[in-house]
Amino acid sequence: MKSNTINKQEIAKFSKIAGEWWNPEGKFKPLHKFNPIRIKYIKNYIIQNFKLNALNKPLKKIDILDIGCGGGLLSEPMYRLGANVVGIDASQKNIDIAKFHAKKNKLKINYICASPETLKIKKKFDVILNMEIVEHVKDVNFFIKKSSELLKKNGLMFVATLNKTLKSYVFAIIGAEYILQWLPIGTHDWDKFIKPEDLIKISKVNNLKLEKLDGMKFNLLTEQWSLSSDNSVNYIAKFKKN
Repeated sequence: MKSNTINKQEIAKFSKIAGEWWNPEGKFKPLHKFNPIRIKYIKNYIIQNFKLNALNKPLKKIDILDIGCGGGLLSEPMYRLGANVVGIDASQKNIDIAKFHAKKNKLKINYICASPETLKIKKKFDVILNMEIVEHVKDVNFFIKKSSELLKKNGLMFVATLNKTLKSYVFAIIGAEYILQWLPIGTHDWDKFIKPEDLIKISKVNNLKLEKLDGMKFNLLTEQWSLSSDNSVNYIAKFKKN
């Protein structure tokens, strides 16, 4: 039987709310709030790694693959920063929304309904974004393996996900889904959360060396995300391919 990373239940769950992607007050409101900090984080490290000029369109000529791109919330800012962007998602509905929004805004982003193992593009990428996706895939080991195969040597892979701790269960599931109702109930499955040390191990086996790991925290008063030394709930990691 052929291995794959697609979790059909997760795809169905996100396909159902695909129309909400670009509503900043809708079901993806937490991602809209999350976007500024992750865009800045990714942009700065790409500039630093590839020694780019930080002016105007700093990511010019950088090939980015956004895996699990959803409606394009991260693909579009990366394109506006000058990158060549391919966005892939296993949900056709998400891809349709992303294509429609990009076309409306005259953005030339290549959106494809695919997962890392089914992507037919032969070229490799400078940067791979796996943001808020590893906690939704069927097999994390296989997913990281296939992602790594699509990355150029010395390329960067960014992963943002949730730690598997009691605190993440309380904050990300009970707090965000049940109490604050920021997310639809059932968005996250705590069993699928992954500890940083496990992600690092899996990545290492697939020629990806951890360069940076940061926690991320949300301030309820300002409704803003910031980097933190506490990675017990959300964290973001930067890996470099050997």
